[in-house]
Amino acid sequence: MATLQQLNEAREALHLLITGQSTVRVQRDGKMVEFTPANRRDLENYITQLEGQLGVGSQARRRPARVIA
Repeated sequence: MATLQQLNEAREALHLLITGQSTVRVQRDGKMVEFTPANRRDLENYITQLEGQLGVGSQARRRPARVIA
């Protein structure tokens, strides 16, 4: 079962990844998992999964807005 601590760690990892950290690590199912910008979608899916298990967050997670110049 997911914990709020796991969710907070995953959200923080996503924040670091979005703001320029090239690699982040998250404990997942008893293993350390490494995420990079190339597999950012996997981290977002993991966060959605945790939110669903905890009954928090939105079911239809919106993607960040993009700026077109």
